[in-house]
Amino acid sequence: MKTYLTVWFSSEGAAPMEVMERIRSMGFKPVKGRYDHVYDWGREPTIEEVLQLANNLHETLKGMKVLYKLETI
Repeated sequence: MKTYLTVWFSSEGAAPMEVMERIRSMGFKPVKGRYDHVYDWGREPTIEEVLQLANNLHETLKGMKVLYKLETI
């Protein structure tokens, strides 16, 4: 399974490269197309694991003034 991430930036927030570096430090890989980043689990994660990833992302992006959307499929 994979978790896809879409990020919306604000001109009042952190620079896109800074945001991307923080996201990459969590194990997400940048991609082109419909999504901005992907996290490849390599297996089917539990709901708790997906929620923990979301919590970690939330803490990582806190204060950067970006919006994001996660989708695990």
